[in-house]
Amino acid sequence: MGYYALFYREVVPDFITQRGAYREEHLGLAREAHSRGELVLAGALADPPDGALLVFRGGDETAAREFVRKDPYVRNGLVKRWEIRPWTVVVGNQ
Repeated sequence: MGYYALFYREVVPDFITQRGAYREEHLGLAREAHSRGELVLAGALADPPDGALLVFRGGDETAAREFVRKDPYVRNGLVKRWEIRPWTVVVGNQ
């Protein structure tokens, strides 16, 4: 099992305002992925609030790709650029 970091690299300038309409659906997807053991950690970047980091665990990046495909922030254009990268964890994984 490996780790995969999903970065939301670029969001619309008024992201905090616009996300309200989609926030519950977005958080619901995150909670579901977490309950399945796919999503390990997730959260918004702060100061400035211009992106997010979500860490997935699995045999490949499929869970992260599926999350992006379903995420209303991406589907509705609030997230303008994203990237998935394999992450080699050296300390803290079990």
